[in-house]
Parts: sequence; C-alpha cells; structure tokens
Amino acid sequence: MQSARIPFVRTVLGDISPAEMGLTYSHEHIIIEESYPTLQSPFFLLNDVDKVSEELKSFYKAGGRTMVDTMPADCGRNVLKLAEISRRTGVHIIAPTGIHLEKYYLPNHWRYSYTEEQLTQLFIDDVMCGIDSNDYNGPYISRTSHKAGMIKLATGDEKITAHQEKIFHAVVNTHLETGVPILTHSNFGKHAIDQVNMFEKLGAHLEHVVISHVDRFRDIGYNRALLETGVKVEYDSAFRWKEEENWTYKLLEALLPAFSGQITMGMDAAKTTYWQSYGGRPGLNFLLTTFKDDLQKMGLAQYYENIFFKNPAQLYSFF
Repeated sequence: MQSARIPFVRTVLGDISPAEMGLTYSHEHIIIEESYPTLQSPFFLLNDVDKVSEELKSFYKAGGRTMVDTMPADCGRNVLKLAEISRRTGVHIIAPTGIHLEKYYLPNHWRYSYTEEQLTQLFIDDVMCGIDSNDYNGPYISRTSHKAGMIKLATGDEKITAHQEKIFHAVVNTHLETGVPILTHSNFGKHAIDQVNMFEKLGAHLEHVVISHVDRFRDIGYNRALLETGVKVEYDSAFRWKEEENWTYKLLEALLPAFSGQITMGMDAAKTTYWQSYGGRPGLNFLLTTFKDDLQKMGLAQYYENIFFKNPAQLYSFF
C-alpha cells in the first residue's frame, strides 16, 4: 500500500511545511509585469522590485509571512522577480500557474488553440519542473527552478463557456495529477456555485479549492449556499467599500461562526494606487491593522487565527 504524502506547501523558493506559512494573505498581486493587461490598464503595472520589496518588508515586520500571488501564465507573471522579492523580504510567495480571464489575453492567444492535453501538460510542468522564465511568451521555453504552488482559472459575468470548460478540465487534471490547490476568479462572485458544480463533476477536492471575490456578491444566502458545498472562499473587499455598507464585514458577521474553517482573506491589491510604496493607500498592512481592529469591534477576534493561519495552511497544502 502506498503511504500517504506528507502535506507541504510549494513556494517559489522551495517546499515548506504548512506550519511554516504563518500569517497568510490568500489572494494578492505581487508582480504584474509589462503585458497585455498593463497595456490596457497601466495602473496594473506592478513590476518595481524595490518598491514591492519595501511593501513586503513592512508586511513581514507587522507579522505577515506568506502571500499567494495570483497572476497566472502569460498575463504579467514574472517568477524570477517573485523569487528575488521573496529572498529580499523573507516573505514566502506561492506562485500560480493556470489561466486568467479572456480579456487579459489577445484574441489569437495560444489558450484558445491548445488542446486540453496540451494545457494540462504546460500546467503540470509549471508545478513539477519549474515555471518558464519567458512565461510562455516564447518561442522558446527555459524553465527555472521556481515551481508553481497553486493553479488558477477564471470565469466572468457570462455563463461558463465551452472554452472555459476546457480550462476547467486542464486545471482539474493538473490538480488531480500533482495535488496542487486551485484558486478561482469569480467576477464579483458571479457563477461561484456554477464553478463548484463543475469542480464536483470533474472530481476536484473541494477542501483544496478556493473561490475568490465572493464578498462582492451582496447576498448572505448565496454566500451561505456556496460555503455549504464545502469549498473555501476568499474575501478581499474589506477596504474597498466606501460610503456604502461594508458587505465584507456583514458577511463575516453572518457566516464566520458557522463556517470558520472555510473563509480566507486577501486584498487583491492589483493597482499601484493601493500600495503605500507607490504612494497609494491603504497599503498592504490593512488586514494586519485596521481590519484586525475591526474584527475585535465586531466580536469576531477569535476567528483571526482561522482566517489567516489555519485555513490557508490547509487550503494551500498539496494533498
């Protein structure tokens, strides 16, 4: 009988034990290199290693230890810069493979022509061999020693398309073959339950799947139904609500007591205007300061360890 694999977390600088993750932000954008997305939206350009390192050093000093980067293949990923930032700051960084929303790629991108099998092999190689230093922007592939520790897919406002189903298949194939955890983008929480239904159909391990951005879906019942499937969720809009009601807080108050083992948090701070090192605000320490104080005021402080320590450690472990 084959012995069970000892759980581990795969970072850009190597594998660590889940206990070594420490306080973890579960959905970030640490580097977004010059790419098709930044040509469309220049404020997405996050590629200054010095400025990014300055912000992550502050995060480390405040108690943060791990960040999950979520810019997948060929849309701004730069694994060499992620590795350099991790070395400079001491912050563990989990790098992604997978595919983002269609709008972040040219209409003739290889994502559309590659078969399920070809996509699966690319993703498996990112996880098991090392991410291409050219980020599949070719024509040659030169693999680094830095491996992916998470795989991402995305759906938009429309119903899941046939093309997106192909991506689902390739992502779950990779997940089942390697044990890599899955993170998804859900465009304001839309179609999150449809995503889970697809994952269940394909045999994914839902305890190692996290659906992002669902706190932007302003419906407690919908979020409850999603959590009842057993999947994990990631909330990242706590700092975004301005004059309107803070729905992230409203959802946490309603759902944390019953689903404390399934909720993670991040900032998804993909714009320079959110980073203090770029002259923006509130800065990436928001969840370690203002948010932590707000949890205390809401009477939810006892769940802080679940959100930032226990849940990410279980979620991002290879199974």
